[in-house]
Amino acid sequence: MTGSCDNLSVVLHKIGDLRLENRPIPEPKDDEVQIRMSAVGICGSDVHYWMLGRIGDFIVTSPMVLGHESAGVVSKVGTSVKHLVVGDRVAIEPGVPCRYCDYCKTGKYNLCKDIIFCATPPFNGSLCRYYTHAADFCYKLPDNVSMEEGALLEPLSVAVQACRRAGVTLGNTVLVCGAGPIGLVSLLVAKAMGASKVVVIDLIESRLNVAKSLGADAILKIDSSLEPQQIAKEVECLFGEMPGITIECSGAETSIKLAILGTKSGGCVVLVGLGPPEVKVPVVNAACREVDIRGVFRYANCYPTALALIASGKVDVKKLITHHFNLEESLQAFETSRDGTDGAIKVIIHP
Repeated sequence: MTGSCDNLSVVLHKIGDLRLENRPIPEPKDDEVQIRMSAVGICGSDVHYWMLGRIGDFIVTSPMVLGHESAGVVSKVGTSVKHLVVGDRVAIEPGVPCRYCDYCKTGKYNLCKDIIFCATPPFNGSLCRYYTHAADFCYKLPDNVSMEEGALLEPLSVAVQACRRAGVTLGNTVLVCGAGPIGLVSLLVAKAMGASKVVVIDLIESRLNVAKSLGADAILKIDSSLEPQQIAKEVECLFGEMPGITIECSGAETSIKLAILGTKSGGCVVLVGLGPPEVKVPVVNAACREVDIRGVFRYANCYPTALALIASGKVDVKKLITHHFNLEESLQAFETSRDGTDGAIKVIIHP
């Protein structure tokens, strides 16, 4: 059921075709809340869909509202909702699973085959004025957490999932490949979880400088002409030994090779970045040295932890936010995010 058509939305029609459209205001179902959106971050996946029309097997075949890093104010509640009221400020966990399959029942709901995830074809996202969402996947924000920080719970939850999958704990040494938004939040979470030394590597010096300001113990600007084995030696020199954990956030084949070759025997590599569907990597090297390779897909049961990290002051994501735009300026916002204009890291749109 929908109401009036005063719901300005950012809609992707096809590759490169991003439009502002007024859509009906959705009414919440019994177990949902209606949210007046306040802050929506642009994710790399949003830009990817805009520029390429697909990510792996997820293909845009019909108009789709973008956006999944979001926070807003509850404007209506469904009849079954008890823990939220109109006026509550909430962060939205964008993936709502079936709750009944084995993956859901064992706590791995990110792997649910029937999950409905914002701005993943064919489901609409939250880059609009009004949006409805399952109430149990909305998290009330404490007064000391801003709407922008609420929106960044989404990428921060990816980092929590990555660090949990990697087993980051007190005293670990961690290499982070890639200083984009996910690499930077992975740095923050790894430090918060007790990593003794975190080194961040990237091709872009300005992003490395941000990593340093966020607490990286060392940074390394990669020379793209070098082979992964050579870069691995440079990384080893920075640590004094090979790191025990590598969090790969770029998805680039050469970076995945480096992650495997540069992690110590018995260590762990987690793959967070999504690049080409197939890559050539030194699997025998990993097998002979018992380097575990683990995938990371979104997150499960990470939003409460991410919120606690921000609310407690253990993690500060505000330095990641570099640009703000109104909803009517969405095309400019997407261009800024795509091009990295003026050192853009995280671009926030305010509907």
